[in-house]
Amino acid sequence: MALDKEVFKEELKQRLRENYAMELEDASKQEIFYALGALVKARYSDAWRDTWKYYVDKHKKQVYYFSIEFLPGRMLKSNLLNLGLLDTAREALTDLGIELDSLAEVEKDMALGNGGLGRLASCFMDSIASCGLPGNGNGIRYDYGLFKQRFVDGYQVELPDEWLQSGNIWEIRRESKAVDVRVGGRVYLAETIEGKLKPVYENERILRAVPYDTGMVGYENNVVNTLRLWSVEIPDSEEDKYQSIQGRRELEDLTAVLYPDDSNEHGRLIRLTQEYFFVSAGIQSIIRHYKKRVQKPISNLSEYISIHINDTHPALCVPEMMRILVDEEDLSWEQAWDITGKVMSYTNHTIMAEALEKWSIDLMQRTLPRMYQIIEEIDARYVQTMRELHPHDLVERTRIIRNGQVHMAHLSIIGSHSTNGVAKLHSDLLKSVVLHDFYIIYPDRFNNKTNGIAQRRWSQIVNEPMSNVLDETIGKTWRKDSGDLKLLMNYQSDQAVLEKLAEAKKINKQVLADYILETTEIEVSADAIFDVQIKRLHAYKRQLLNLLHIIKLYQDIKENPDLDMQKRVFIFGAKAAPSYHYAKVIIKCINEAANLINNDSDIKDRIKIVFLPNYNVSLAEKIIPAADVSEQISLASKEASGTSNMKLMLNGAITLATLDGANVEIRDAVGDDNIYIFGLTEKEVYEYYENQEYSAHQLYDENPIIRRVLNAFIDGTIPNIVYEGREIFDSLIKYNDEYFLLRDFDSYVKAQEEIDKAYGDQTFWQKMSLINIANGGRFSSDETVRRYAEDIWKIEPKDSFVTEKG
Repeated sequence: MALDKEVFKEELKQRLRENYAMELEDASKQEIFYALGALVKARYSDAWRDTWKYYVDKHKKQVYYFSIEFLPGRMLKSNLLNLGLLDTAREALTDLGIELDSLAEVEKDMALGNGGLGRLASCFMDSIASCGLPGNGNGIRYDYGLFKQRFVDGYQVELPDEWLQSGNIWEIRRESKAVDVRVGGRVYLAETIEGKLKPVYENERILRAVPYDTGMVGYENNVVNTLRLWSVEIPDSEEDKYQSIQGRRELEDLTAVLYPDDSNEHGRLIRLTQEYFFVSAGIQSIIRHYKKRVQKPISNLSEYISIHINDTHPALCVPEMMRILVDEEDLSWEQAWDITGKVMSYTNHTIMAEALEKWSIDLMQRTLPRMYQIIEEIDARYVQTMRELHPHDLVERTRIIRNGQVHMAHLSIIGSHSTNGVAKLHSDLLKSVVLHDFYIIYPDRFNNKTNGIAQRRWSQIVNEPMSNVLDETIGKTWRKDSGDLKLLMNYQSDQAVLEKLAEAKKINKQVLADYILETTEIEVSADAIFDVQIKRLHAYKRQLLNLLHIIKLYQDIKENPDLDMQKRVFIFGAKAAPSYHYAKVIIKCINEAANLINNDSDIKDRIKIVFLPNYNVSLAEKIIPAADVSEQISLASKEASGTSNMKLMLNGAITLATLDGANVEIRDAVGDDNIYIFGLTEKEVYEYYENQEYSAHQLYDENPIIRRVLNAFIDGTIPNIVYEGREIFDSLIKYNDEYFLLRDFDSYVKAQEEIDKAYGDQTFWQKMSLINIANGGRFSSDETVRRYAEDIWKIEPKDSFVTEKG
């Protein structure tokens, strides 16, 4: 895929002439970006076709990764890197007086997700292609992103994220691959003349699902897989039913936004329909491809197809596959169930039982009548089979339909052959606590696959200064095999290397400082500790604990202006779900504390708070390379894995963490001396749950520091939070501090003091940073997807097939 620089320049000019009928000097940045995007897409189009043809011709087993979220971020530089064209493009554009980084800013993030779930799915898409594995993504093409976050008077305000306003250069509309999806109405079973029962649909609504395909380019290997996203349209046959603009809009709203507000019945109906829409479209497409291209008996489906259910949103894959096999392919129930179980696998992404998805029977019956009939039959047969093997209570607790609700996690586990957690601790807790009943019934189905990150993006693309130092120090093999980052361990006492890495970090910090000044008008020093907490705003992630420590520091400096401490910039990035009131209260309090502290002349800029609005992949790419401290402070036993912890570690940040999620494995990788651990363990948390002896009020009464910090929320110390401050105070004292912030407070403060001291010894700090970078290769999503491929999906990389067959 090599391309000469001069040819590159001529191709770009030609694309501008063809697409816009103009010369380079007359083109805007946006026009140049789209011309460049067309050029890049043309460079991988042959490989995309050839990859697809190879899978078909060789009858390669393929995995289809179903996820309601995908967060690829900007794709221009990623595609250029994977095609081996990044340096060529930069040099060619520089010759033309254009800065690549500036041009890349034109691209809108593909706003197809909320946070870690969607970013993980995108990392997996990158790694599946880069490992040469036959795999595809299946999701929804949302018209709007989650929302664009702004702060007004310290409050979060949600604005539409119109990411598709100027189109998406990377996607291809596949009109010929569209399918129909049926929802609503009434379904009953009628006997055919052959004596079989067949469903009869009445007054159903037919939705047209149209796929838009995006190429997932592998790293320098000529493999391009497909991310297929479905958009809803009105079928020609249904046009007469949508005679008003309002009616059409209601249908189009189905793929308008991710996670419509489910606090009301209308929102829940849209969300459930949305989940079935992309599941049904995806599975229909898979079966059609199988029958047309693979042309093997449907009974052999599991030899060629693997479907992965990423969290419970695609759990309807199980009954939808049964519907197609039983209703349309005329298989017996027993045959269909055997095939479905062999095809399906499921990843659980939560520890909190209350977060496991459930739908009311009534809503399911009204919205998806055939799905409910099939789920009811699955549930009945499950009970019939299991009551002969297990106690009645155990079987009842694990039923899919119970207490008037359909339990989607139960459906996913019962209907698949594999259930995995996403970090060792998480998987252990699934087996011992959250899904313990299912572990008793299906012990062989449970396994762990610790999450990983696409390290090419999170090092080579977002942190070129560090990457260049690594090239000079250990060579370039790490770019292909991130395990070779371990070679850096040989240089942990090399002062010259430590200083070069520190210089790279300083460059990144200055870039972020400039961005902060430009976007928030807050001036921060690149010499300060950049202390970063970037993740979804949720009470269990404990951004509030971070704020409590900041207020303590503020009060300490006010009391002792000569306090010996390092300058610190506390950087937040987080969105709160629009209906999550308490999370929005925390945002307001952080912003008002920032207004107080940043403008207090007594503080003399020794601490600053920066809450950057609209946290997304592109903003993460600015923050992560600049971070010194990685805040991973969720209550132990609550975070399934985390992936920001891995990205920050890879970029040399030092982790401050509870022993939660993948933090446990980060500690194992870097050693106790290169991470700061604090707080309760998951065992201690569960002991509190059992003995019910936790008293936040007692901690408040007995600890004068905690008392002074909490009083700041209600005594006017922090302005403009009369109602919000009281709500925070009451949540901790009156309602007994659900996530044990006050219990972990002293331990957290002590860890922060140790960080302050360590940063004062720059050689010591730089050595810790180097050790974190060197061990970051352990968390490559390449390694994660290889384990999925070998253990769960049973798919082989393209290269191994070529090697075996010559």
